[in-house]
Amino acid sequence: MFCDYHVHTDYSDDSVYLMEDVVKDAIKKEIDEICFCDHVDYGIKWDWDEKIPMVYRDNGEPYANVDYPKYEKEILFLKEKYKEQIHIKMGMEFGMQMHTIEKYQRLFNRYDFDFIILSCHQVEDTEFWTQDFQRGRTQKEYNERYYQEILDIVKIYKDYSVLGHLDLITRYDENGVYPFNHTKDIVSEILKIVIEDGKGIEINTSSHRYGLKDLTPSRDILKLYKSLGGKIITIGSDSHKEEHLGAYIEETKKELKNLGFEYYCTFDKMKPVFHKL
Repeated sequence: MFCDYHVHTDYSDDSVYLMEDVVKDAIKKEIDEICFCDHVDYGIKWDWDEKIPMVYRDNGEPYANVDYPKYEKEILFLKEKYKEQIHIKMGMEFGMQMHTIEKYQRLFNRYDFDFIILSCHQVEDTEFWTQDFQRGRTQKEYNERYYQEILDIVKIYKDYSVLGHLDLITRYDENGVYPFNHTKDIVSEILKIVIEDGKGIEINTSSHRYGLKDLTPSRDILKLYKSLGGKIITIGSDSHKEEHLGAYIEETKKELKNLGFEYYCTFDKMKPVFHKL
């Protein structure tokens, strides 16, 4: 089965990829199933029904979350229209921080999701990609603070499917890759909770287009997850445009098999469906 479980559209503020175009392109690429996972980042972005934007980009465009009612309506329409050609699932990527958990819980309770990626894109309302979060901290301090935020969140929040790009901070670490043995203990704590709660992790194939030397999360994290008994893994391109869609999915399956995993997952109504590698 060829599936992509991390797909963005123009409902995400960092993409102009029309949702129906994604579906058409996925069909052309012979993808069997896609899951839309557009961005919601409470704390730094204004919501679809708010009148006053909170933050503007340098080019004057506002940060904005998904227009939820329109998003749901279009996904349901496309599911019906293309039901003979492709399976479409409704997901979302929650860019969660500790102080925004209640908002995400309310959002989750309002809609009938198939899949939720729990990601950490900001800490203390500061971005990684701009270096605002890292600024004024040592490499040790910002790596530990990043993982501590994720640990604190997974102790409390449970309505998600997988952790997204778990070592995302590596992508934006201008000091190089922080040694895994320095974060192994806290990553182990995170993964133990994830496994105990019946949740999983994703492999995000965007590591290839960002030129990273390792997978995302790293092979060390994947090996640790497996050694702790983790079995639920999804694979997603984190696509924002046509050339990203479905990229490196099949290669990643081979990587998983080489690491000793037997299955990857899709989701239906928040329940994992296992597929043999």
